[in-house]
Amino acid sequence: MDEQLRIILIIIVSVSIFGLLVFVFVKNYIKNKIDYMVKKEKDKLK
Repeated sequence: MDEQLRIILIIIVSVSIFGLLVFVFVKNYIKNKIDYMVKKEKDKLK
C-alpha cells in the first residue's frame, strides 16, 4: 500500500508542476499578444 501511495503522490505532484508551467507560459503568451494588439490599435488611431 505504501508503494502505491508513493507512486500516486509522485504522479499528482508531477502533473501539478507540469500544469503550473503550462499555465504560466500560456498566460505570458496571451498577455504579450494582447499588449501587441493594444499597441497596434493605438498606433492606428494616431
